Amino acid sequence: MIKAILFDFTQTLVDSSKGFRLAEKRVKSNLFKYLGLADWDKFLKKYRQIRSKSLLESTLSKKTIWNNVCLSFKQGKDKSLFEKWEYEYWGIVNHNTLLFPETLEVIDKLSKTHKLGIISNTQHQPNGLRGHCLDGFKALESYFQSIIIGGENNIEPKPKRRPFDFCLNQLGVKANESIYIGDDWINDIFGSKEAGLQPVWIQHRSVKRKWPKAKFFVPIITSLDQLLDMVLIK
Repeated sequence: MIKAILFDFTQTLVDSSKGFRLAEKRVKSNLFKYLGLADWDKFLKKYRQIRSKSLLESTLSKKTIWNNVCLSFKQGKDKSLFEKWEYEYWGIVNHNTLLFPETLEVIDKLSKTHKLGIISNTQHQPNGLRGHCLDGFKALESYFQSIIIGGENNIEPKPKRRPFDFCLNQLGVKANESIYIGDDWINDIFGSKEAGLQPVWIQHRSVKRKWPKAKFFVPIITSLDQLLDMVLIK
């Protein structure tokens, strides 16, 4: 019997895709100019390689990624400039983050029959910009009995097991009594399965993205309201 339903935050409960596109576009342009390069395609290829490698290694700090790009072109970082860029980056993301249209209605219905939790990774946002834009969604936040931010307060980030265990302990449920919904294959789907939860992969229909191929069977939903049928709520 499913007693708890746990969620990732970004691209699961809220749509930040526009914000990330705009923020990435700006920072790539800034870095290219900062490095004084002439070959945009070469820069873009290197940037994408380093960014992808960093994400696989759970390197979440944007400044670390940008510094590694600079080092790859044999240039040092400008700490104060990168801090300014980081603040602007997350300001763009937060400003362009919205709830998916069905989120509040679905969460309200689920809260009447299940314990709810959020397990998300810190984005290492600068002071004054809280990770995951949660401060902008107080009405949503109030539905959750446990909110765990991996990478903060000595809790390892997903896909490590500890943030999942921490949330389960706070809710007083077992892993096999819980469903976890997320959009990221490694952090969310692989991580929750390794922790013993039942993963559900959300590939939201409004998010334009090239999804990786699943390496094992996992239910896929394209909207949060499909969860209602999955947990037998009418």
